[in-house]
Amino acid sequence: MIVMGIESSCDETGVGIVRYLPDGTCELLADEVASSVDQHARFGGVVPEIASRAHLEAIVPAMRRALAAADIDRPDALAVTIGPGLAGALLVGVAAAKAYAAAWDIPFYAINHLGGHVAVDTLEHGPLPPAVALLVSGGHTHLLHITDLAKPIIELGSTVDDAAGEAFDKVARLLGLGYPGGPVLDAIAAEGDPHAIAFPRGMTGPRDARYDFSFSGLKTSVARYVEAAERDGRELPIPDIAASFQEAVADVLTMKAVRAAQDVGVDTIVLGGGATANSRIRSMAEERCAAAGLTLRVPKPRLCTDNGVMIATFGAHVIAGGAKPSALTVATDPGLPVSTSQL
Repeated sequence: MIVMGIESSCDETGVGIVRYLPDGTCELLADEVASSVDQHARFGGVVPEIASRAHLEAIVPAMRRALAAADIDRPDALAVTIGPGLAGALLVGVAAAKAYAAAWDIPFYAINHLGGHVAVDTLEHGPLPPAVALLVSGGHTHLLHITDLAKPIIELGSTVDDAAGEAFDKVARLLGLGYPGGPVLDAIAAEGDPHAIAFPRGMTGPRDARYDFSFSGLKTSVARYVEAAERDGRELPIPDIAASFQEAVADVLTMKAVRAAQDVGVDTIVLGGGATANSRIRSMAEERCAAAGLTLRVPKPRLCTDNGVMIATFGAHVIAGGAKPSALTVATDPGLPVSTSQL
């Protein structure tokens, strides 16, 4: 079975194609991504209308490149991100997916973007055992309990305010480092002392929710530090600020992920989402999983960011689990809960 996936939830237009194999794994056939991140850089964040227009321009060329790379005329089934995401951006991908599915007369599956971030790991590491997934991106920070990719995902916790990736972008903008903030902060942090500044660890008190996150207070603490330094005429130690901020984020994320895995009784943690490309999040996750006797699975950075391959892979598992095709009349859902794998 060959499955195509289309992703357009934010600022990447992704078309991926996989072959689902009898042993329950997927073979990658094509991975085409067109990003509009450069168009958003001067605004310091994603502008929904610009993202939507970029998807309109990119979707057909990306589709043609993917079909050529996979050397096929059409797939056996088509999966598309139905939510969560930006309303206008989702509409472009879903409209294109419906049109192609109708023209090719193949089954159409409207699936959850977040499940794709988990499923894509199977391309590198094989079938996924019961696990806790830590998803970290500009729009999402979630702890999920995965029992089977073909079954509903259980949300253990999420952010109550800014997502971790969003906090990276806002701190980078505060320091005048541009957008996107994650890569530049990660690079600068390598030159700083992660223990130089004692930034707070949000939602880690004994009365706080065990699996929820909050990064708004941390972002505010960085802002107050910068304001105080500027008021006193001190030079900003930007590498130390970046390293200390990054350490605070990684500390909370990995601590809660390990806690969740131990609480629900699984021995595997999966990282997903664009922000998990951050070197300190990865290294701290490795250290803490090793100390706790847990297996850590992390897709390569290319597969962590939004792409069509993750949607194709998740779609393939949903189809293999017996899901019926979605109606071509199904509507996008920008606030789709993670527990809903398919509409």
